[in-house]
Amino acid sequence: MKFLIAAVTAAVLLTAQTVAAEAKGCIKGALVGGAAGHMVGHGKMGAVAGCVVGHHNANKKQQQQQNGSNQ
Repeated sequence: MKFLIAAVTAAVLLTAQTVAAEAKGCIKGALVGGAAGHMVGHGKMGAVAGCVVGHHNANKKQQQQQNGSNQ
């Protein structure tokens, strides 16, 4: 089981480099959310929620950077 998790994590990390810029924050959030969700028995729901939150935070950070550079 640990080998399977390690293999999936490695595959996700390798493909994360080729994902379009629109998925910013989603991969990292999905990994964290999936791991946390797995601990309570809801890995898929945790991954989806993590993706949404990670994407939101990445957009928020980008917006703050743009507002800071405009002033």
